[in-house]
Amino acid sequence: MQALPPTGVPAAQVLEEIAALRAADQPTHGGRLFAYVYDSGLADLDELTTAAHALGAPVNGLDPTAFPSLLAMENALVGAASALLGGGPGSPVVGNVTSGGTESLILAVKAARDAAGVAAPELVLPGTAHPSFVKAARYLGVRPVVVPVSPATLRPAVSAIADAITANTVLVACSAPAYPYGLVDPVAEIAEVAAERGVRCHVDACFGGWTLPYLRRLGVAVPPFDFSVPGVTSISVDLHKYAYAPKGVSVLLHRSDELRAAQYFAYADWPGYTMVNPTIASTRSGGPIAAAYATLRRLGDDGYLRLASSTWEAVRSLAAAVSTIDGLRLVAEPESTVVAFTSVDPGLDLFVLADELAERGWHTQPQLACPPGSAVAPEGLPRSIHLTVTAAVAPQVASFGPDLSAAVAAARSLGPTNVDESLLAVAAALTPDQLTLDTVAALAGGLGFSLAGGTSAPLPARRAAINTLVEAAAPAVREALFSAFLRLLQRPTYG
Repeated sequence: MQALPPTGVPAAQVLEEIAALRAADQPTHGGRLFAYVYDSGLADLDELTTAAHALGAPVNGLDPTAFPSLLAMENALVGAASALLGGGPGSPVVGNVTSGGTESLILAVKAARDAAGVAAPELVLPGTAHPSFVKAARYLGVRPVVVPVSPATLRPAVSAIADAITANTVLVACSAPAYPYGLVDPVAEIAEVAAERGVRCHVDACFGGWTLPYLRRLGVAVPPFDFSVPGVTSISVDLHKYAYAPKGVSVLLHRSDELRAAQYFAYADWPGYTMVNPTIASTRSGGPIAAAYATLRRLGDDGYLRLASSTWEAVRSLAAAVSTIDGLRLVAEPESTVVAFTSVDPGLDLFVLADELAERGWHTQPQLACPPGSAVAPEGLPRSIHLTVTAAVAPQVASFGPDLSAAVAAARSLGPTNVDESLLAVAAALTPDQLTLDTVAALAGGLGFSLAGGTSAPLPARRAAINTLVEAAAPAVREALFSAFLRLLQRPTYG
């Protein structure tokens, strides 16, 4: 297949090509993929959002005076998020639509940094905070100060957060919930100590901001985390997660317009138009915004309450299934839409178990152990399996328990992953500067697969050996390893 054919290809053929490429992807619908996608299970919603996306796609969000339809839809999305998260009519809360949680967090850090005007700005965050905070810090020249979490609570101590705040701190971050285990940080207490020091406090509710309010209405004990907490100055919430909008839509809210002001970029000292942007991107497609608008309008408050209810029932059922298996233990009792579990049986390798679940059609997310001495938790944290639960999982729950039991039996029979000790030693001894592309290709070869040339499925189906090798490396080496891995994959194709 040529990237640019000599003559145009018929539309039907193009769609066939895309469909053939998509065949190698993980299943985005059906409730058996526990990461990356958020499926409502409502087929008619997919049809609606596809049509809405097409209506909005030609429109450019660069200039809302030229395309007031986008301005109207953005303001409606922000209003809905504000009302859900402690703002609403009469409140001073303002916000903007961004392309996703990462952009929302970058902008929250930027606004705090620019408003503070500190020469050596710092960002205080728990060890379980989303890596996009660190990405924002690196992009913006802010020093991240990571506060460890307790292995017992998997949350940071408020006193440790307070101790980490200095005259250079421009922002304190917390999560509602943190992604790895689905646990809500002590937001009210963290926001209080931040406010006492005159520092902004951002709540990353990208993952749970659209479900926690509904779970609370269903009787789940959800601690305060939104603008009802006085010290919270900004909140991010992704609409392409549990608002079930198609990918590419998040909302960043600020408690007031004064707090938001430093988020904007404007430039007029050139011959062209005066550029003013509330987000990182200038040109923005209206497709995702229109699709999100359609989603919220179609589902409504009652629709989201029903989806939250079915999701919570699925969470409880999955957690119960895990709890009945000898050798498995929940990392924590679920507080949101995550079920995370670990192994307490040396003969039951979680990475092998993840492969066995995939063999049975359940695509989970293995989480590597944090080594002792890490910034996240000095005592270390065990490897675990993460399940992000959506409404589409509910109809599948009955078959998960038997499949989990069978997968555990198979994993025990296979035993722990057998990776050559010399290869593990190499991974453990590597430093980031030693990781060349050739080294990564050689490590892949040592595990029996090749990255040469790139394929539609760049990894083998069974990945326990890969996870074991990567886990043996220090976190900084893992970062360099995965960066090199992607550099090898992302190469142009010709002919």
